[in-house]
Amino acid sequence: MEEENGGVVVQSLIETVNEIASISDYRCAVKKQYCNLARRLKLLTPMLEEIRDSKDSIIPQQTLKALFFLKQALDSAKDLLKFGSEGSKIYMKKDPYSRRLHTVLEREQIMNKYHEVTAKLEQALSGISYEILDISDEVKEQVELVLAQFRRAKGRVDATDVELYEDLLSLYNNTDDSAKDLAVLRRLSEKLQLMGIADLTQESLALHEMVTAAGGDPGENIEKMSMLLKKIKDFVQTENPNLDAPAKEKNVLPSGSGQAFADGSHKTPAIPDDFRCPISLELMKDPVIVSTGQTYERSCIEKWLESGHETCPKTLQKLTSAALTPNYVLRSLIAQWCEANGIEPPKRPTSYGSNKTASTYSPAELTKTEILLHKLASGSLEDQRSAAGEIRLLAKRNADNRVAIAEAGAIPLLVDLLSTPDSRTQEHAITALLNLSICEDNKGSIVLAGAVPGIVHVLKKGSMEARENAAATLFSLSVVDENKVTIGSLGAIPPLVTLLSEGTQRGKKDAATALFNLCIYQGNKGKAVRAGVVPTLMCLLTETGGGMVDEALAILAILASHPEGKAIIGAAEAVPVLVEFIRNGSPRNRENAAAVLVHLSSGDQKHLVEAEEHGVMGPLVDLAQNGTDRGKRKAQQLMERISRFFEQQKHTQAQAEAHIQQPQPSAMANSGDS
Repeated sequence: MEEENGGVVVQSLIETVNEIASISDYRCAVKKQYCNLARRLKLLTPMLEEIRDSKDSIIPQQTLKALFFLKQALDSAKDLLKFGSEGSKIYMKKDPYSRRLHTVLEREQIMNKYHEVTAKLEQALSGISYEILDISDEVKEQVELVLAQFRRAKGRVDATDVELYEDLLSLYNNTDDSAKDLAVLRRLSEKLQLMGIADLTQESLALHEMVTAAGGDPGENIEKMSMLLKKIKDFVQTENPNLDAPAKEKNVLPSGSGQAFADGSHKTPAIPDDFRCPISLELMKDPVIVSTGQTYERSCIEKWLESGHETCPKTLQKLTSAALTPNYVLRSLIAQWCEANGIEPPKRPTSYGSNKTASTYSPAELTKTEILLHKLASGSLEDQRSAAGEIRLLAKRNADNRVAIAEAGAIPLLVDLLSTPDSRTQEHAITALLNLSICEDNKGSIVLAGAVPGIVHVLKKGSMEARENAAATLFSLSVVDENKVTIGSLGAIPPLVTLLSEGTQRGKKDAATALFNLCIYQGNKGKAVRAGVVPTLMCLLTETGGGMVDEALAILAILASHPEGKAIIGAAEAVPVLVEFIRNGSPRNRENAAAVLVHLSSGDQKHLVEAEEHGVMGPLVDLAQNGTDRGKRKAQQLMERISRFFEQQKHTQAQAEAHIQQPQPSAMANSGDS
């Protein structure tokens, strides 16, 4: 065992040093120190390789402990170096040690962490007995050199890093000496290699990531750093007006139109800031609006979202949706500006979207929509039915149609048709609203138009197709948190539970997804339980085919956190069913079944006993080892609770047995002769 552990530890040490060797491009204000640290650690590789390849493969226990300590020190060094590598030139990302955000101006804290890691490495290397290891004298000398370098590095700082720090600090503190500021800005832009628009934009994005990591609250330091970046950006653009603009050097716009001024002059008109994409800083070809109301070039914001960002790059607010709405007004203004300046308007890319390459709503389409709305408002049932059917199809076709139809005023007219006695018209109206609700901005408009009572009416009284689409519409609308409250308060939950029980397979799934979304809001959980959803969910768990198991367990996992839900689930004899899913379910179902059991056992320990009697321990051990991350946590919680409960039972029983075995004084012994 000792031999095996030693080999594993040494190999792990080698892999960690190799990872450190692969880290490069340190961008913080302590670059020199980081580079030196990485270089010294690379020199440990020969020692580790000789230990690994040694004929005497058994490593003494004391040395093994020292190697474990070295592994911990190397891991700390690796995290520190990654931290320095992954930051931007000015900004740094979240500190893996203190979980705080640092900028390069917080240099003292960063240097303290560097010295802390260095001291840990020195202590770890000093604790190894090299004499008893089978390594060459040359390698021993190399390790001694590394140790000596670590000792000399204590308290040493690099003059270049200090100058960089002081330059940033002087700007950060808003010095009034403009001439000095210009000199400082010139040094900073050169040292930080912020000489192009791409670099400056990357710095802006790095700032956005910092604020996102801080939960959306920029704080005073980050706000000041934002001003610092703006100073550098303004300086660089002032010093080099042709910055990063090969198109401008050819007297053409960044859009590549190839058009110069109509009067033949060689100057390019300044692009209004509102026409530039905040990300690329170039004239927008296809401006789109995100959920915060900001406008970006479509390709730029799509890349931002595809990179995993969930915030608006300009405002740093969390995006409630990834939907992108074309900004027709701005697109028209850009075209007018280009025409006024004798410039060919930028052509929109045609590689995305529907078959309709240019999704701008044409005058003919607007006229058609107006005619359809006139029919919706008429008293003719046939006109209303045909118009609602056409709007249903148009709204399904593409995002531009959904925006234009809503802007034309269709939503209130469709809401009025939800109460029509004609089932086909009602189906068209509810489905049209469903399609329109896909657009994020339309969700609020639909609720504000008073649609929820009408949707609930359709959910109760409509045809099966209409009921299914009503449930799907409620799910779509409930994506917005405030709508969850409105929908729940207007009586939507009981008819959803009914549809979950008696609908088609598609209807059940629509109802389940809507209920799941609504029950995320705590106030709706009790409503669902009182509407009888738990018995329905239990039936879905055991029905032939099991087509609704995923949805049923997911909803139960939410409801079990509510006192009423916990009580009803516990009374429904759910434990044997849950144990079976923990044993044989899919990874997600095992996770949710364990989550339900965790909630049940927190209120009544009899559920622990019942679960243990049904053989839950074996499946829990497997889930703790092979489940999802959440499943592992839930399995561990349950195993600890079961173990603690039975330990307490044993202790109580032992105390009782000990009490019984104590000798009791007999009546004869206590009585005396009279």
